[in-house]
Amino acid sequence: MRSHLLNDLTAEHYRRSVTEGVERVAARLATTDRPFTGVTVDALAPRIERIDLDRPLGDTSAVLDELEEVYLRDAVYFHHPRYLAHLNCPVVIPAVLGEAVLSAVNSSLDTWDQSAGGTLIERRLVDWTAERIGLGANADGVFTSGGSQSNLQALLLAREEAKTEDLGRLRVLASEVSHFSVKKSAKLLGLGPDAVITVPVDHDKRMQTVALARELERCAKDGLVPMAVVATAGTTDFGSIDPLPEIAELCAQYGTWLHVDAAYGCGLLVSPTRRHLLAGIERADSVTVDYHKSFFQPVSSSAVLVRDAATLRHATYHAEYLNPRRMVQERIPNQVDKSLQTTRRFDALKLWMTLRVMGADGIGQLFDEVCDLAEQGWRLLAADPRYDVVVRPSLSTLVFRYIPEAVTDPAEIDRANLYARKALFASGDAVVAGTKVAGRHYLKFTLLNPETTAADIAAVLDLIAGHAEQYLGDSLDRAC
Repeated sequence: MRSHLLNDLTAEHYRRSVTEGVERVAARLATTDRPFTGVTVDALAPRIERIDLDRPLGDTSAVLDELEEVYLRDAVYFHHPRYLAHLNCPVVIPAVLGEAVLSAVNSSLDTWDQSAGGTLIERRLVDWTAERIGLGANADGVFTSGGSQSNLQALLLAREEAKTEDLGRLRVLASEVSHFSVKKSAKLLGLGPDAVITVPVDHDKRMQTVALARELERCAKDGLVPMAVVATAGTTDFGSIDPLPEIAELCAQYGTWLHVDAAYGCGLLVSPTRRHLLAGIERADSVTVDYHKSFFQPVSSSAVLVRDAATLRHATYHAEYLNPRRMVQERIPNQVDKSLQTTRRFDALKLWMTLRVMGADGIGQLFDEVCDLAEQGWRLLAADPRYDVVVRPSLSTLVFRYIPEAVTDPAEIDRANLYARKALFASGDAVVAGTKVAGRHYLKFTLLNPETTAADIAAVLDLIAGHAEQYLGDSLDRAC
């Protein structure tokens, strides 16, 4: 069994195995003509359940053949131009190369003696991102598993900086379309069920600053402590960007921590044409960025940044076997001192490789392309009498609803849209997402693939309309 350990004696075996795996994936990518096969849970689950994990195949080729059956053939492929559903991006090749390197070397980014140069590379990327945001000379941060963890850590720091032992008085203010992780984080942090105050949004799905000011004033009058305002730069459903300068002014007025969830909108940091949309983010106390959304990185690659490095002390614990206090005195850099995680992958390497090969402008141009595409898609939807589109996109998301000409019952229209989404997914021809707006079912395109065209969008809209019309026709037949 030692022949399977990666070391100096098995380097050739490693090369052959990985090469064979890469060739299988490359062949699948080259021949994939739709984002999904339409396989069902009932069809796929028995294939996996009947595999006896206590009886190994013992051969890489045989295992790859099996993997083809249970995973590769039926995977959802984000690289396909008609995958239009969630915040999943196609990935750039330099980042995939970085993934291969970091997995083989297997550095752990918690302490210097487990990562060496990896620690310094991550720290340089944190500094680079903080510079792009404009957080100032005292900024710092750490890579995380994703936006949810970044938001959790930011709110942990905000809770501690609020300096009150009465957790029942603490409040977090976020818009009604902010990410669900804000409420989840409040619960994990021991805050009460009423801790998150929902602030209404305007027609463009941006936080209403008048309403925010009213809620902050109410907190002050009621003896509550607004520990944080969470502004969103790129909401999950609409890609909307809250008015950051005005929110920052209110936070300064009330002495409230400002966290900006830019998990989606962080791609604007490298945009050659749209960086101005993030004006005001430089005044944040903490910022979430997800490189695996709009920097075209493989999952996971994310970070939380803070204006004041000293606030990261709230996540610091010392263990004699890992990061004893003397290491601080000896100026040995340990990332575990900043992180909620201990063992942690060298995910920063993927972004490092990408920047060194493509450059920041190269990434930004790709993100600009999908934002431009969303504008084209909005024009198509706005001109199509079959559809109602909710807002003009700020980033690359479109939320819309099929509206049949002869049907006026909103519940029946809901069912037609739900059916169309499910039927489209089952066909494998395209994948779209869904959400609710004012209690009604809507469909959603999240455009993160520069290879997607306006023609793809038009074709998918025709497919959706066809499925919806089929449902309504069948429904009418059943009623008769």
